[in-house]
This record gives sequence, structure tokens and C-alpha cells, in this order.
Amino acid sequence: MILGYVLSGLVTGAVFAIMGSGLTLSYAATGVFNFAHGAVGFLSALVFYELNLAAGLPAWSSALVSVVLFAPALGYVLHKAMFSGLAQAGETAQIVATIGLTIALPALGLLVVDLAGLPSADATSLPRGVGPHPAVPFDVPFGMQSVHLNSDQLITFGFSVVAAAGLWAFMRRSPYGLRMRASVDRRRLATLRGIDADATSALAWMLGSGLAGLAGVLAVSVLGLDATAYTVLLFASATAAVFGRLRSIPWTFAAGLALGVVQNLVAGYTDFLEEVTGLRTAVPVILLFAGLVLLNRSRARVAGSVAEDAPPPDHLAGLPAWRRRSPWVLGLVVLVVFTFVASEYYVGVAAQGLVLALIFCSFVVVTGIGGMVNLAQAAFASMAALTCGWAFSSGLPFFVAILLGVAAASAVGVLVALPALRLGGRVLTLATLAMALLADQVLFQVDAFSNGTIGWPVPALGFGFADTSDARVRVVVLLVLIGLVGLLVKNLEKSASGRAILAVRSASAAATTSGLSAPRTKIMLFALASAIAGLGGVLFAVSKGSITATDLPAFSGFVWLAVVVLQGVRRIGGAVLGGLVAVVVPELLATWDVSAHVGAILFGAGGMILAKHPDGVLTQLAELRHRRRASGAASSEPVPAPPEQADGALFRLEGVVAGYADCTVLRGVDLAVNPGEVVALLGANGAGKSTTCAAAAGDLPVTGGRILLDGQDVTAWPAHRRARAGILLAPEGRGVFPGLTVEENLRTWLPDPGPVYERLPQLAERRHVLAGALSGGEQQLLTLAPALVRPPRVLIADEPSLGLAPMVVRQVFDVFAELRERGVALLLVEEKASEVLAIADRVAFMRLGRVTWTGPRSEVDSDLLTAAYLGVR
Repeated sequence: MILGYVLSGLVTGAVFAIMGSGLTLSYAATGVFNFAHGAVGFLSALVFYELNLAAGLPAWSSALVSVVLFAPALGYVLHKAMFSGLAQAGETAQIVATIGLTIALPALGLLVVDLAGLPSADATSLPRGVGPHPAVPFDVPFGMQSVHLNSDQLITFGFSVVAAAGLWAFMRRSPYGLRMRASVDRRRLATLRGIDADATSALAWMLGSGLAGLAGVLAVSVLGLDATAYTVLLFASATAAVFGRLRSIPWTFAAGLALGVVQNLVAGYTDFLEEVTGLRTAVPVILLFAGLVLLNRSRARVAGSVAEDAPPPDHLAGLPAWRRRSPWVLGLVVLVVFTFVASEYYVGVAAQGLVLALIFCSFVVVTGIGGMVNLAQAAFASMAALTCGWAFSSGLPFFVAILLGVAAASAVGVLVALPALRLGGRVLTLATLAMALLADQVLFQVDAFSNGTIGWPVPALGFGFADTSDARVRVVVLLVLIGLVGLLVKNLEKSASGRAILAVRSASAAATTSGLSAPRTKIMLFALASAIAGLGGVLFAVSKGSITATDLPAFSGFVWLAVVVLQGVRRIGGAVLGGLVAVVVPELLATWDVSAHVGAILFGAGGMILAKHPDGVLTQLAELRHRRRASGAASSEPVPAPPEQADGALFRLEGVVAGYADCTVLRGVDLAVNPGEVVALLGANGAGKSTTCAAAAGDLPVTGGRILLDGQDVTAWPAHRRARAGILLAPEGRGVFPGLTVEENLRTWLPDPGPVYERLPQLAERRHVLAGALSGGEQQLLTLAPALVRPPRVLIADEPSLGLAPMVVRQVFDVFAELRERGVALLLVEEKASEVLAIADRVAFMRLGRVTWTGPRSEVDSDLLTAAYLGVR
């Protein structure tokens, strides 16, 4: 019997493995954790179903079109429309945008089916699979027993093995796989080596979506066409990806198979767990949380590290206080007037929106201020409401029951925070969602706590002269509570505790050395946010008149966060606007008899907004107002006319202006390098030498001036195109991919690394060693070695001798001398003036972002060197 559980578990695990591998591939290659991976699987399964049923195509050809054509095309379109922009956004925006797709993609597919008059997808029925229909059963003999399997199971397992082997071969043996792994290892360096990181990311999304599509088509005969089931499948598959550390596809695949087996064994051999409702079905969730906590304890980044999301500039800072507050005061007045003028029904809708707004305020505390993405807010709200209902039904006064419910939510928030303190970013997000799902599937299923499907009655709040059974009273009460929470948040931001929170969020290690307790700060935030969510949950129960375990499901928190972030999670106004939008928009669509799918699609489209405006709608509106005020007022610093450069220059910078964000570093740099010439760029720290190298190689955008290669303007060319044209940058530090072997590093630039081994036998001896395990000197030689075999037209080296022993420094400069003899134009930035001056033909001195002197090496004396390095004239 155990063998049967193992084999059938391997089939289930195969689906987990395929989807988890796609999730790992797309995350490792792009840095975006795709919560919509399950939705891509659902959409592919829907296409398979319609092609097979409506178009009459055979099952195998329908599957081929869905998996090989449709799913990769969808991945490419999503990359162009959203994912390429999200790669540069903060983690909160990435999470929310993909959450929006989780809702929008299935809705889009179902809307197209409805509009086209195709056969509707019944979520309750199980369509046919890829194999024969009905599935062909057969027995596999094993010793004295036989295992019952069918053709669908065999096909699923077979495809999973083929997909895993093909993906491994692609990543390890093909040049495309090598480029993808290089981009994963060091994306910036990959572009400097001529790899188009955007094209590589597009390929990763196409492959990842193809794997999601394969998993979706293989699972359709088991899951049916239920979009929620595919989202649940995603989180089961995420468990496998976590055990693969979101990097290793082989480990992810193995973990997926093991997960399927463990789930089957638990279901078959743990009859004693039947007393704990839902525990057996929660095995993937338990393993997900355990994997997140156990496998991420050595992370360099710690909880709250989502604070990579830099706070947006305050575009309204120059306005008087009354101008800043007037829109909100006007909105409040309109809402109050509406409350006392509109009908009872529509006032009730507004009250429902304000209930959600109160819950959403908890996101402002934990995510907007604390920088931690918590998807367990729905569980906290449900915990408070159920506790309040249970306490009131047990005979406690209603006010005491409310306090007990809020305290319970706060206590659960602390319990969730404790094991998650060492987690950050997406890992913390998955951990909180795992805890919310565990509460949904286990704790809230205990009849003694939730009172089964009946739930608990919850009375209205009475104030003597009125109670909250009147929708108008509910609106007023909720406005008062939201106002109090707003004051609490405002005071928190200005207090010593608020400064401690911002310090921990920005630099946890530095805050700890300053005497601040990061764990205590984070626990306080979780407790406060949970209490606010709990209060909102109680008011939700009061508005409804009762509460059941299914009223506030865990996946609600999944959507709630997205709604708040779309409006602006750093402000209470964003929470209020989000709550009203979440209720009013579906109500309007229903009133206008518009398909509910349209609302979900619009919600998903908001994720595309976040790709360009990660801080939400409110910040975007403030920025537009700021730009209108500032239009015409901006002035640019005049760039001096470039002086004459040496004739016949192969590479030239003319009046180049560049910098970072609002800080201008280069202020009109003029420089030229001739073929077979070494130009040494010298200057004090902070003069702009490294910035000049980055701008010349295309690693930093240029805002003024131009860059010429052999007379051709390459200013607008990206870094990978300049590298392919012959402009090679050896960046400061080490220009190697530490996660790739020596040979794989060489193959990113050379089709055949053999000639390098002949020139540098020490690298030949270590060809199969990871580059990150080499010594500093070996890494620098590995950086420059490809140039000896395939010389670039221009070589830019930024601090090539940094941290190297004298003997290795001589080897490095011997390489430069050889390249000069072969006609390469060399621009060298070097702190050690004696070494670089020994081979330089011309010298350029920089000061404050400008080249202040250029001349032949023979004219450089000690006074010039002293002036350059001391930063004086």
C-alpha cells in the first residue's frame, strides 16, 4: 500500500515540480516573484479546454498550442507590458502587481469566453486530460502487490521528467541558458559583457510561463477550471521553490516530487489527525512556513528589508498646510453630506467601504511605515471578530468582548511576527500568507471557536440615543475611528518610536549598533497593525450582524494589500480611498449590469500602473501637480564648448553630463582616446572617475553631451550594444560571475576559451572551479583574459589593481601593454599613479566632475599629481 501512495504522490508532486521550476526560473532570472504563476496555468488550461471542446482539435494538439505557443506568448506580452518595469521597482510594488494579475488574468479569459459565445468553463466539473478519455487504468506489479495507475498519471509524470531534463540541458548546455545564468548572477556585469539582459528576462518569462502552462494543462483533469484551485496550486508549488532556495531548479524539482509523496503519505497514514480539522490538507502550508523559517536563517538581509522601496519625494512640501489638507477636507464634507442625503442602501455601501478602510489602515502601519509586507491581515480581522462573537455568546459584556477580540488579534500578530523576525521581503510575504492559510484551514475550522457554519451573532453598538443598526450612525462611528487611527499614525511617525522604526527599516544593522532593538520594533508594529485590523474585523461583524469562519477568508488579505498599494500604502488617505474603491466599484458595475470580470480586469490593470508608478495613485497625482507648477521653471547649467581633442580619436566623450537621480556628477566631461594609446584618468576620490567609466560604457545614462565611437554617436546605445561594438568595461572590483565556473565566465565573451588556457595556464587548471572561489588576482586575470583572445576596440578599466599583490599588478599591466601594441584604445582609472604612469601615453586629471588638464605623460610632474590627488588647483 505504501508503494501506491508513493507512486500516486509522485504524480501529484510532478505538477508541483513543474510549476515550482517555472516559478524558480522566472524569479532567479528577473528578481520578480510571480504570484500570478498559477493564473498563467489556469489561462493555459482554459485555452486547452476551449480548443479541444469548441474548436474540436485533438487533445494532444490543443495541449501543444496551449503550452508551446500560447503560454510563452503570454509570458512575453506580460514581460513587455509589466515585468520589465517591475524589475526596477520595489518589492511591494512587485508583489502587488503580480497579485493584480492573479485576479485579472482568469477574469480576462472568462470574459473572452463569454463574449465569444464559447462553451462556458464549469469550475465544478473535471474536463478531460491530455491522454485518452476516459483515462485507461492499468496495474503495475511490484512483488506481491500491484499499484493502480491510469494513463493521465503516467503522462503527467512522463512530461515532468522530460521537462526537467530539457530545462536542465537548456540552462547548462546552451548559450541562451549561459546568458540567463550570467544575468541572474550579476545582471549589470552581464550587460557590460554584451548580454541583452532585457531579452534574457523575456526568455525567462516565456520559459517560466511555458512551464506554468504545462502544469496547468496536466492538472486540468484533477483541478478542473477553478481559478482559485490554481492559486492554491501556486502556493503548494512555492513550497518546492522555497526548498530550492528560489535558485536551484534541480532542487526545486526534487522538492516538488517529495512534497507530493509526503502529502499522500500524511493523508493515508495519519488517521489520528482527523480529530484536528483541516490539518492533513494543510501539509504544504506547514512545510512552506517551515522551509521559509529554517532555510532563510542565514540571510544577510533581515526582516523589514522591503524598505528598499525608497520613500517618494514629498511633492506637496512647498504648499501651505491648508492647500495640502483641502482636498481631504472637501472629500470628508462630501461624504458627510452624502451620508445624510442619500438613501439607506447607498449609505450602507459607503459604510461597508469604510469598514474595509479601517482594516486597510493596518497596512499603512506595517507596510507603509514598517516596510514589511504582511498578507495575514484578513486572518487577524477574522480572529478578532470570531473571538468577539464567541466571548459575547459566552455571556461577557459586548464592550469587553470587543476588547478581547482586538487583544486576541494583536496577540496572534505577535505570534506571527516572532518566527518571521529574520525574514524579509518576499520571504516574509510568503510566511505571513502561510500563517493566514494555516489559520483558515485549521484554527477557524474548530467548531468550538467558530460555531461551525452558523457562526456567532454580533449585536449593534448602542449609544443610548442611536445604534449602529442605522447605516448613518455606522458611517459616523467609522469616520471617527479612522480619524483616531490617522492621528495615531501621524504621532507615531513624529515620535521617537517612529524614528526608530524608520531607522530599523532603512538600515537594521546600523540601527542595532545605535542601541535600537530591531526585533522589538518589528513586534510592536505587527501588534499595532494586528490590533487595527482586529478592530476593523469587529466592526465588520457588527455591520453584518454575525460572523462566520468564511466571511473573511485568508485570500482576502491577498487582494486587500493590492487595493491599498494601488492607492498609496504610505498614507491613511490611500487606505480610505482603497476601502471605498473596493466596495463602490463592484457595486457600480453591478448597477450598470457590467460583467464582474471587468472589475477584476481593471484591478489587474492597476498592476501595470505600479510598474511605472510604484508609490500608487495619490503620489502620482501629487507628482503631476508638482510638474504643472514647475513647468517652465527648470533651468539647466550651460555646458562649456568641448575643447579640441587629438585628431584621429577612436573614442571620444564630448561635454558629457551624467549623475544619479537628482545629483549631477559629471558636468561636461571632454576626453579622447586614440587607437593604440593608453590614457590615464587621475584625480581625487569623488572627482567622478568611476562615473565617467560607467557613462562611457553605457552603464549610466547620459543627460547631456555625446559619446562617439570612431565618429559614430553611440550615446543612446545601451551597454550591451556598446559591448558588442567593442567597448569593454572592466568594472571596479572584479568583473567575474562568481556563480559560474571559470570556463563559463570565458564563454560569455568567447566561443572557444582554449586560447586563454594556452596563455594563462593557471586558469586552465581551475577551469571547472566557480569564479567566486578564485583569489583576487586570478579573478582579475579572468576579467581581462578574454580581451587577449578577442581584443576590444576600447578597453575601460576602473581601478584594475585594487586589492592585488604587486606581482599580480605587474601581470595586469603587462596585459594592458600587450593590448596597446595590438591597437586597443585604453582608458585606465587607477589610484596607484606610479604603475599607470609607467605605461600611459597621455594623462587626464579630473576635479569636481570635469577634466581640468590633459597632456602627454612627459609633462606630468609632482606638482600636477599633488594638485590632482589633493583636489586643489
